[in-house]
Amino acid sequence: MRRPRMQSEREPTIALINIVFLMLIFFLVAGTLAAPVDSDLRLVRTARLDPGSSADALVLHADGRMTSRGSETSAAAFVAGLSDDARLRVRIIPDREVPAAVLVAQGRALRDAGAERVVIVTERGLE
Repeated sequence: MRRPRMQSEREPTIALINIVFLMLIFFLVAGTLAAPVDSDLRLVRTARLDPGSSADALVLHADGRMTSRGSETSAAAFVAGLSDDARLRVRIIPDREVPAAVLVAQGRALRDAGAERVVIVTERGLE
């Protein structure tokens, strides 16, 4: 008596190979969906910022008030007190707890008051 050939023994192996192959193709395609960053792109570094330049900066506190050299001020008054050269780049040092909407609004207020560029000074920039 001859034993019939069992084809079912090979099917699970072939199915497993097919699944692994499909997963490989999926991850190859999914990995290329994200556009690569340009190789000539250089990210911002704040480590070389001059700490002495922050003395002329506007400080934005967590409660929304602004101070300059220890006294409370507004965006318009701060920019009005600056020289023409200093208005080219106005620095603002925000508190960590300041909401982003408040920071953006104060940046716009500085621009409306006559500041050419508004630079946000970070914690690392002050080290």
